[in-house]
Amino acid sequence: MGGITAAQPAATMQGSSYPNKPVRVIVSFAAGTGSDILTRVVTDDLRTVMGVNFVVDNRAGAAGQIATELAARAAPDGYTLLMGSGSVFSVNPFLYRKLGYDPVRDFSPVALLIYFPFFLVVSPGSGIRTVPELIAYVRANPGKTSYAFGNSAGQVASAYFVQAAKLDVLAVPYKSTPAAMIDLIGGQMQFMFVDVAASLSQVKSGRLRAIGVASDRRSTLFPDLPAVGETVPGFDITPWGGFFAPAGTPKAIVNTLSAEIIRSMNKPAVVQRLTELGMEPRPAGPAEFDKFVREQLVNWGRKVRPAGIQPE
Repeated sequence: MGGITAAQPAATMQGSSYPNKPVRVIVSFAAGTGSDILTRVVTDDLRTVMGVNFVVDNRAGAAGQIATELAARAAPDGYTLLMGSGSVFSVNPFLYRKLGYDPVRDFSPVALLIYFPFFLVVSPGSGIRTVPELIAYVRANPGKTSYAFGNSAGQVASAYFVQAAKLDVLAVPYKSTPAAMIDLIGGQMQFMFVDVAASLSQVKSGRLRAIGVASDRRSTLFPDLPAVGETVPGFDITPWGGFFAPAGTPKAIVNTLSAEIIRSMNKPAVVQRLTELGMEPRPAGPAEFDKFVREQLVNWGRKVRPAGIQPE
């Protein structure tokens, strides 16, 4: 989806006068997560080019529902945006019987930004170095091993992996990805699926060991790391992230934002920074992003149901 051209800012008074005050960007997850890091990289550039402050507002909790409901109820004037993710928009509708938001009806897609590759990580102290070794270890200790997750995408990836590999293991939810990683590093958990952006520094420092990427083929960013799908056929989990505005936000404002965001995403310095953080830039404008969100609802539904996760 690279090379998409966003709609140009509309030549209306409403569009041309926007923005003239700070813009709040609500993030569904805690500081230090992939969504948070992505938001700060992009809004740092937007502050410069658009001449106003973009204030990052982390509202972690309830698998992203708190932040998403808050954004859905915000005034549709372009001064509140949401960093949305696959966890919140594609996965939560299948994990919760009642949501306080509708991922299609309540939002205007502004710009798709990136794909979040996921690592399968273990503690170096475990001695596990490969996906087959992890599977063998869990099978040798049925009911005695645990995996952690700090968001919906991590939950689905783990449950899908456990079901496909036929493992007997305990699932342990955490309020945030960083909290889950702390216990994995400490040896209280045996493995987890975590977005590369949130875990790359821990992997590089040796505090965590990445044994696979959560897809059916190797990542161009980490070509030496095996894909989980090489051991578990058909395994492919790739979340995403992008900006949304509340439904009803004027099209001129959406187009203005989208054009500037995609301009930022195409800057070599921004691309380099995101790539270094383990993200895969995939910018797309409102129309294509809207189609993408709808397609992802179908795709993730096909993953959640076989994983055997019962809606709460």
